Amino acid sequence: MSEVNGLPRPPFFPNSRSAVEAREARKMKELLESRRNTAERANELNQRTKTHTKVDIPDKVKDFSRIKAAVDSAPPIDNSAKIDRLKKQIKAGDYQVDYDALADKILTSEY
Repeated sequence: MSEVNGLPRPPFFPNSRSAVEAREARKMKELLESRRNTAERANELNQRTKTHTKVDIPDKVKDFSRIKAAVDSAPPIDNSAKIDRLKKQIKAGDYQVDYDALADKILTSEY
């Protein structure tokens, strides 16, 4: 008795889970059918994409990808000896800051 005259029988309780699921399924089906393109529209879209589709990659992006590849392929830099030397100088109190070089680095990094 789930069908009457070949049509699905509506649920007895309108807010039951089966009724809500049936309504949601019907809405989804209607939405999907409304989004489908006709054969003419599909042909039109295919023709437009064939003639107007073109992708240009800017030179800056190409340069960036080349630079990134070069950096990725370069061997890692090992600064552990330099760091150990500086730690020992700081601990011993022998480290002297070169204020002129520090100021130059700050100014060059600002511009």
